[in-house]
Amino acid sequence: MSNDDAYDNSGHIPDAASYPPRWEAEALAFRHALGPRAVTNWSYGDNVRQVFDLFMPEDPPKGLMVFIHGGYWRRFEPGIWSAFAQGGLDAGWAVVMPGYTLAPEARISRITREIVQALSFMAETVPGPIRLSGHSAGGHLVARMLCGDAMLPAAVAARIEGCVPISPLGDLRPLIDTAMNADLGLTEREAAGESPTLLGRGLDVPVTVWVGGAERPAFVDQARGLAAAWGAPCEIVEGRHHFDVIDDLKDRDSALMRAILG
Repeated sequence: MSNDDAYDNSGHIPDAASYPPRWEAEALAFRHALGPRAVTNWSYGDNVRQVFDLFMPEDPPKGLMVFIHGGYWRRFEPGIWSAFAQGGLDAGWAVVMPGYTLAPEARISRITREIVQALSFMAETVPGPIRLSGHSAGGHLVARMLCGDAMLPAAVAARIEGCVPISPLGDLRPLIDTAMNADLGLTEREAAGESPTLLGRGLDVPVTVWVGGAERPAFVDQARGLAAAWGAPCEIVEGRHHFDVIDDLKDRDSALMRAILG
């Protein structure tokens, strides 16, 4: 049986098509208001999508909060998500949002390596502790950074103090049986080799898995599976679906931001 419906978020969210343009408009206004404290399209590699956006607080930052966007590794770019840096900035942290080469141009295993490259570059830009967060495919990618085979430089890994995968895809094997795999090109071997749920946690840092209670059951199962495999808490937020589960990133006092920044 196909897993297309099980992983079809937009098909089960009212007015789903309105979200991306709304995010983009909010992002533009956010960057405009921030002025020179917003630095966009900073290159960390040779590909046009290997860029990141950096947002700085008014005072010297307490550290670096990383947010990696979702889109099933096939859609979006950092500039759509700028407004979700608000909570981190208000808490006194620098917030960085990396992009990555999208499928089908890049396989997921290559995207994982690009995020390692991005983190290594970004860590040189802002000193202090690093807190990882990511949504959906981005939740997968931040979890991958903690796996033993991620090959983060030791100096960067030592600065990571916490990770919150939001609505993560921890086990990629079900995606083989979806139409999107025409772009992802997942094989059984790569799916298993890129699944944090199967690989285990290599870095001993606090992890909290986050998911909306109104998400597709497959995503709730994915979150629970990753949390169980890693011995981490799983917070299921009642009433939140896959698109609005990240709204609390804008509020420094939210439970989500407390989980990310401690």
